[in-house]
Amino acid sequence: MPRPPAFGFPGATWREIAHLLTNLPVGMFGFVYVASWFSTGVALSITVVGLPMLALGLLGSRQIGKFERRRARVLLDVHVDEPSPLRHRAHGGFFPWLWTSLKDTVGWRHTLYLLIRLPWDVLTFTVTLVGLFVAWPVLPWVARGLAHVDRAMVRGLLSP
Repeated sequence: MPRPPAFGFPGATWREIAHLLTNLPVGMFGFVYVASWFSTGVALSITVVGLPMLALGLLGSRQIGKFERRRARVLLDVHVDEPSPLRHRAHGGFFPWLWTSLKDTVGWRHTLYLLIRLPWDVLTFTVTLVGLFVAWPVLPWVARGLAHVDRAMVRGLLSP
């Protein structure tokens, strides 16, 4: 008796599909996070609270970038080195810490990554979900193409 047909995509393809389907919730979280701290920090920058809020928001963007690098490593097999940690002077005080944090280029690139992801994440989620039900024979090629764009974004904006 012949075996029943299997839905046989390779494991790498399933990981790419999982990455594309998790893009939307992760992207929505990142966008809301950046929109919240950035708009509040800029609005309050005329007070004492705004600039430290911007600095702390950039540190949070670095942490979300670390999560995104880990997610890309597991699901897309992209190995991006961790950026160097933010170096503060040992006894510099509050204002040197604030200045160093605000001019952190890695934090700003991670923030840009989180902002531009949302429209892309909506597209990839929609195409992948529809492809699972309607166009599953060509889904591996579509998923591979979309995942390559994700790989390029991770390498370009989340690298050291």
